[in-house]
Amino acid sequence: MFFDLPQNLILMVAGAFLLGWLLSSIGSKLGSSTRAKKRDPRDDRIRSLEAELRIAQGESEKSTENAEQLAKDLEEAQEGIEKRDNVISHQQGRMEELSVDLKDSVMKTRELRNELSDRATENIKSEVKLREVETELEVAQASTDMIATGVLDYSFTPEAEDGDNDEDDLLDESDMTKAAT
Repeated sequence: MFFDLPQNLILMVAGAFLLGWLLSSIGSKLGSSTRAKKRDPRDDRIRSLEAELRIAQGESEKSTENAEQLAKDLEEAQEGIEKRDNVISHQQGRMEELSVDLKDSVMKTRELRNELSDRATENIKSEVKLREVETELEVAQASTDMIATGVLDYSFTPEAEDGDNDEDDLLDESDMTKAAT
């Protein structure tokens, strides 16, 4: 189909195409230099605002992430504080219980010491009385032994001896020690 057309027509179409291309390239070079010189300052402002917007959005996202992380950290810290408060209150309650128990134990210990002291005093008094009784018993036993052996004779009293100074009837000291042993 392309070859059925006359050759002049093909050359003219090719020439027109080539001429359009040349004109457009020349026009774009001339127009771009004039357009670059006539650049609108609002476009520059828009571009700078868009750049600032992208930077602000990036910083906003970072700030949002940081805020979320800080919120998580705050929640964890609050949970930790709650747990510590619970532990502290539990320990304080336990300390109060132990303090009351300690006071009770101290009071009971004092009562027991007083009771032991009283018992020790009573025990000592009993021992003293027992020793006194033993001493009296030993004295009574010794006097009974002396009476039984004849060393101690109540029939010879100093009143009965006033007229008779008969020393033969009385035992001398050596006989008394023999009788006592």
